[in-house]
Amino acid sequence: MNELKQVAITDEMITDKEQIIDQLMHEYSDDLLHLVYTYVRNRTTAEDLTKCYEKLDQFNKQASIKTWVYRIASNHCKDYLRSWHYRKISLNEKVFNYLPSKAKHVEEEIIAKNEENHLALAVMELPVKYREVVFLHYYEELSLAEINKITAVNINTIKTRLKRAKELLKDSMIKEV
Repeated sequence: MNELKQVAITDEMITDKEQIIDQLMHEYSDDLLHLVYTYVRNRTTAEDLTKCYEKLDQFNKQASIKTWVYRIASNHCKDYLRSWHYRKISLNEKVFNYLPSKAKHVEEEIIAKNEENHLALAVMELPVKYREVVFLHYYEELSLAEINKITAVNINTIKTRLKRAKELLKDSMIKEV
């Protein structure tokens, strides 16, 4: 009988965990997808890497749940970018991108006409350390203190990265015009 109560409690805890995961997915899934996409630049890979809710049992309530989820996703992306699989895939994609394709050139011309797309492309070309803070500060509208909690980077370093990112974006946009 004692075993049945333990099983019931475990099943109840699992149901609660599933409800919490459903709520987190509803609330943060799009934002996390955008964050992860800024790292990997591939939608399907970003969707695969967004599954950071599995580590919910490791949440120790030292930060807000949003900050914690962003930190898990950010670290997951950094691990992926260091992986052998990513390096092999990116090399294959670079080789494939050098193959001529008329459809791709037409698509690039259409995108090139829109100034907003120029900026988005310029942001995506930034090194990861700059792209990360630009995304979190301007797209997610997080404060420097929140970015500090997510990235574990000093606030002054974040300010410097934002400044350098703006300079790189400015240079990039001037070159395109």
